[in-house]
Amino acid sequence: MVKEKGHLIVISGPSGVGKGTLIKIIFKNIPNLSYSVSVTTRKPRKEEREGVDYFFVDEGTFKKYIEEHKFAEWAMVHGDYKGTLISTINETLTDGKDLILEIDVQGALEIKNKYPEGIFIFIAPPSWEKLEERLRGRSTEDEQNLKKRLNDARCEMEYKKYYDYVVVNDELEKAARKLEAIIVSERDKCKKSQNSL
Repeated sequence: MVKEKGHLIVISGPSGVGKGTLIKIIFKNIPNLSYSVSVTTRKPRKEEREGVDYFFVDEGTFKKYIEEHKFAEWAMVHGDYKGTLISTINETLTDGKDLILEIDVQGALEIKNKYPEGIFIFIAPPSWEKLEERLRGRSTEDEQNLKKRLNDARCEMEYKKYYDYVVVNDELEKAARKLEAIIVSERDKCKKSQNSL
């Protein structure tokens, strides 16, 4: 019997919208999910771990990976390079696991061209005020970086029309339930279509 391929679930949204927190919740509630660890040239934050949150590399190594066509997508995000390895996606999906890819909107469009069968979900803030409040509350950026992230967020919001679903993160638990419902429903859809073959 041929092993059923996993689903690629792409999640994007502006910085500070709560993507990471939502993903942690759905991992507790939905079995057979894997998280795609991106490669970045950004310096690690104090709580971040190599190989768990990101693969941290220098710019030279990242550029070498680009030349070797190792990325399914890559982009310059907030002044740093970030990318997703093709090997991570293909190995996980072939193994029959669903893969969560948390990436920026530029990267998501590249992935959509290469993996059009993916499930694309955009996480939106309830308001600009809330988003700014969340970003300030994190205290991880200086004022200049904060303004850049807010400006980037305005541009990113324009891309939500390219996604299959938009989830507004107004209340965390409610948004998590919506996200879970989308993933479960997409899994069921695939099972039904495979059973009808």
